[in-house]
Amino acid sequence: MQVFCIAPAGFAANSYLITQDGRSAVAVDPAQPRILGEAKRCGLNMTHVLLTHGHFDHTGGCAALQQAGARVGCLVQERALALGQDSLAFGMGGRRAGEFPDFTIDFTFRDGEALSLCGIDFLVLATPGHTAGSACFLAEDCLFTGDTLFAGGVGRTDLPTGSAAALMRSLARLAALAGDLRVLPGHGEESTLLQERRYNPFFR
Repeated sequence: MQVFCIAPAGFAANSYLITQDGRSAVAVDPAQPRILGEAKRCGLNMTHVLLTHGHFDHTGGCAALQQAGARVGCLVQERALALGQDSLAFGMGGRRAGEFPDFTIDFTFRDGEALSLCGIDFLVLATPGHTAGSACFLAEDCLFTGDTLFAGGVGRTDLPTGSAAALMRSLARLAALAGDLRVLPGHGEESTLLQERRYNPFFR
């Protein structure tokens, strides 16, 4: 399995392209429309999008990928936020101005569900806290954490549907995962689960 990280330009999140065969690929949190061009440069055909949550800085490339044939999915609890006012795109005027184009949710999933996409097995972990429908995805030794867990930190909980108490429970769940997984967060640098268990103050 290969993972390509598309670094953000300006105010956006890390985007990840994951492929098993070097041809078809899954995007996690496509933050910007330019991710379609990045995928083409890597020779990848994007078939699916997995959203860790619905904030606009993680979904800005969904419309472009969807128009190219990819199907977009999120945790069932996050569907309303991703498409509504609480995505925060509306509050910034971006969606009305066309900066963050509309997209749809093609499929939803639930906690503990196993998704087989492009020959890759993803385990869905519901991790509410940053938003009520936040999720992490485990594929092989890679844990895609969105805004639940960062290197040395965590996502904020003062936005709509956020909950500090729920986030602490979600972090305890991640800390209990077996092995030293790669942590691929929505913002900032890559880390490992062992590193976060040892040094992340929110784990202690």
